[in-house]
Amino acid sequence: MSSDNNDIQNDEEMNAEVEAAETEAADIETDELSEVEALQEEVALAKDAALRAQADAINAQRRAEMEVEKARKFALERFAQDLLPVVDNLERALEASTGSDAEGMSAVVEGVELTLKSLVDVLSKNGITPVDPHGEPFDPQVAQAMSMVENPDVEPNTVIAVMQKGYLLNDRLLRPAMVMVSKAAS
Repeated sequence: MSSDNNDIQNDEEMNAEVEAAETEAADIETDELSEVEALQEEVALAKDAALRAQADAINAQRRAEMEVEKARKFALERFAQDLLPVVDNLERALEASTGSDAEGMSAVVEGVELTLKSLVDVLSKNGITPVDPHGEPFDPQVAQAMSMVENPDVEPNTVIAVMQKGYLLNDRLLRPAMVMVSKAAS
């Protein structure tokens, strides 16, 4: 009988071990399922965050493009406002020129001189400066030679006449000066 008792006891121990192993396997499976669910939730949250970040970036880009467009559209507004008094002065000069007497012409000349000064002031205020290289060595960076003339009185490659002034916009060439340059006698 003792052998039967031993067998029963061994069966019970084995059953207990099997049950413990099954419980442990079920716990591991439950833990793994929980971990998988947690990871899936993290992935979903990460996808959502990525989509939101992408949408924010697209919106920021659109806002920046709109600001650039607005700046481009209205960049000349201040410049145009500064030029309006010049237009007014030119209109006044034309009105004054209707009289053909010397006094009327003197008023026109004075008005045109004031208008020119006003225009030069507006250009300067907006970063536009003239390039007048008369008497200086020829610089192809700011001037364009229209012709070369022999002139023994000056060094070769010296600007002897400016046919049209050039202009810089904030130290960047806007228009080159059109010049005559001296050359050595042949």
